[in-house]
Amino acid sequence: MYKDLREFIDCIDQLGALRRIQGADPRFEIGGITEVAAGSPDCPALLFDSIIGFPNGFRVFSNATTDVKRAALALGLDPMLRPLDALKAWMDKRKSLRPLAPVSVGSAAFLQNSLVGADVDVARFPAPVWHRHDGGPFIGSGSIVIMRDPDTGWINASIYRVQVHGPHKVTVQFDHGGRHGAIIAKKYWDRGQSCPVAILHGEDPALFIAGFEYLPHGSSEYEFAGAIKGAPIEICSGPQTGLPLPAHAEIVFEGRLVPMSEATLPEGPFGEFTGYYAAEARPGPVMEVTAIHHRNDPILLGSPPMKPPRFHFGLPFRAATIWSELESSGVTDVVGAWQHVSQLMTVVALRQRYDGHAKRAALVAAAHSYMARLVVVVDEDIDPSNLADVMWAVATRCEPADGIDIVRNAWSSALDPRIPPDQKDRGVTSHSKAIIDACKPFPWRDRFPKASALSAEEARQIEEKWGNQIRG
Repeated sequence: MYKDLREFIDCIDQLGALRRIQGADPRFEIGGITEVAAGSPDCPALLFDSIIGFPNGFRVFSNATTDVKRAALALGLDPMLRPLDALKAWMDKRKSLRPLAPVSVGSAAFLQNSLVGADVDVARFPAPVWHRHDGGPFIGSGSIVIMRDPDTGWINASIYRVQVHGPHKVTVQFDHGGRHGAIIAKKYWDRGQSCPVAILHGEDPALFIAGFEYLPHGSSEYEFAGAIKGAPIEICSGPQTGLPLPAHAEIVFEGRLVPMSEATLPEGPFGEFTGYYAAEARPGPVMEVTAIHHRNDPILLGSPPMKPPRFHFGLPFRAATIWSELESSGVTDVVGAWQHVSQLMTVVALRQRYDGHAKRAALVAAAHSYMARLVVVVDEDIDPSNLADVMWAVATRCEPADGIDIVRNAWSSALDPRIPPDQKDRGVTSHSKAIIDACKPFPWRDRFPKASALSAEEARQIEEKWGNQIRG
């Protein structure tokens, strides 16, 4: 399996899924090219070089895991699996993962170049302005922020966005106070201390995935990433902070996150994964960067939020969690789950065994679907990963007067663009969810008209025999 981001890029290149882009401007063009590519049928990964205003070799890599094949590759799965099969393989692997402790090594690739004190200049790296109305360049859209809990010594390594504000200042955005990073920082601030912090730009995909996962408090992202790879993450102590840092990272910032009572800078706005701006600029905590370390010819990993259906991951990991929750709740015969529109729509496919089976599954899925306004349940002959197949079921099997229910005051977020501003000001972060039963009516499902199309198994057999000729 890949050792670092560079080996992962090589793997993508071998799949024929990498495009090299020369001469793009970090102001709007890198972000624009990333968005257009992510919306194209082949959805390639992009490696930008010869970036305007920067030396050759200072690169940006984007769309790393935005399609199913690359997401599977990042997870150590067969990239040739069908989408639903890949998600099932991840769900099975996720259940059997065993934490694998990191190992310390004597040297680190990121220490090939070090800048300290007056030599620190964040602007030496091509931080893109990803969207036209962003508040500035964001060097951290897929970067990992590393902190140590002062009470327990627990190391948290999660993804938070990082905005550039000057040669040695960036802001780190914790979108709410319950985030692990925000909790740790506040412990230092409450003691009148700055919080030691390091930021990784250009981590390997297993760490990227671990940083996005909602791991429980006290869990180690390093151990989770090691479990994905089947090999321990190699770490080395940061020269200034002493924090354990992945040795093969491309770029590392070390420094301190000062108490917000001492200093803030306007953070944002930033285009969100919903396809909208959630808020105007707000005061953000400031990191004073005291050291920069980077590999020769460094690569910045960029993963900006984009208008759906473009998303960070080609496999909807949280659909696998919902699938597991359905099974653990006793909902039998679930044959698949998926999320569309960047996780804002959840689909569950099941083999109906009793009247009310579909509704039961829908209610469980709705309870675990973050921000998803639409929850659809379909029969086992529908591929939940295929939106056209799902909508065919909705259009031909759902009677709106009978098959649509509304759940009110359900789980949402302050990022939700549909919550009115005055309600957001009062702290409202909930919305309603529509449950759409697009299954054949259970009482007369055996008399429902037969479908004319190939079954999924028949289509699979045709593809296995004739797929190469069909694809040319």
